Amino acid sequence: MAPYASDDSTTAGEVDEQRSGRRKAARYVVPVTVIGVAAATIGLVPALADSGDPDLPKITAQQLIEKIAKSDVQQLSGTVKISTDLGLPDLGGLESSLMSGAASPDQGGSSADPTAKLTELASGTHTLRVAADGPDKQKLSLLENAAEYSIVHNGKDVWGYDSKSNEVYHGTASDSPERGKDQQPPATPKDFAEEALKATDDTTSVAVDGTAQVAGRDAYKLVIKPKQSGSTVGAITVAVDAKTGMPLKFTLTPASGGAAVVDAGFTQVSFAKPAASTFDFTPPKGAKVTEEKDAGKGSDKDFGKDFGKGFEKGGPREHAPKAGEDLGKGLDGMKTIGEGWNSIATFDTGGEGMPSGEAGGDLGGFMDSLGDKVHGKFGSGTVFSTRLVNALITDDGKVYVGLVTKDALVKAADAGK
Repeated sequence: MAPYASDDSTTAGEVDEQRSGRRKAARYVVPVTVIGVAAATIGLVPALADSGDPDLPKITAQQLIEKIAKSDVQQLSGTVKISTDLGLPDLGGLESSLMSGAASPDQGGSSADPTAKLTELASGTHTLRVAADGPDKQKLSLLENAAEYSIVHNGKDVWGYDSKSNEVYHGTASDSPERGKDQQPPATPKDFAEEALKATDDTTSVAVDGTAQVAGRDAYKLVIKPKQSGSTVGAITVAVDAKTGMPLKFTLTPASGGAAVVDAGFTQVSFAKPAASTFDFTPPKGAKVTEEKDAGKGSDKDFGKDFGKGFEKGGPREHAPKAGEDLGKGLDGMKTIGEGWNSIATFDTGGEGMPSGEAGGDLGGFMDSLGDKVHGKFGSGTVFSTRLVNALITDDGKVYVGLVTKDALVKAADAGK
């Protein structure tokens, strides 16, 4: 997310062949569906249901940002509804496999693994129940048709449970002294508002745009807009609880217009202390239990590392990456170029780009149908587009990804030559 600043303004054989081609194509589409998409949606959980405009004392954008920063909500429970319309390419169901990745049961993983399950929030409409009691106790439940998926963090234990498959995934939360600073629940209202406070520069306009009622609570509306042209982001509106300073609504609209890319938030919320039993969990009888260390997902500290942040008191914020800074996390060698909303992540896959056209056979034709072929000083490549995140993969294996237009990606690739 960009830094924000404040100012006050067929046949059976053919079917099998097509499926095989789509599986092979999956790895090429990952930058579009995963880089930025999952990261930009799995925390977008603040609130829906405006009704009425309460009369509240005047406040400036800077004062409202400070109010968010000082917010110290330790306990809450409520219901969240999140709708996401990223405009992902129609892959005939392949996008679900991409988002789930190797953790899916048919790949030898567990359906209760949060790394697979929570990526479902990247598309469609979902209802969540959330609860928290400080940095050591959180619970998130994803409600589905006649089924429920839950993550429960209680002390050192983190459990994932899929009632549909009766599978349990168990890991251990980080026990480092820094746990309260580097962990956060995967879906809480405060997450993305705090992204707006990690860095400030002159690329963003922030203003207060009236008031709203959200989940029965009075709130101020903070509107965040890029000052630069070339971004796919039109505006972000955050409804901030007038009493506690906690964000209650998050709506992201694209520069191209139309429905919101993300419209998410509380339909009901309480700041009373949840019952202690809320965070109790014992694997049901007969459930298949997968231990994190047995699933090959890394160290025990990795599974629960995202639980707790936002509920510690006075935790410091780190500054967002600057242009040219080595991100050093995720993909080796990934760097950012540009600034603010026009920042672009770039890295070299070391590969030979993507199959396309006649030279790529059936797979090349399939990939061409998903993206747009582009040319420039850098040579040739393919741009894969969503309503928010765009990615350019050049024929020599370089990748450019950002919340920017196709033209901006081509310009960045040309500048890299």
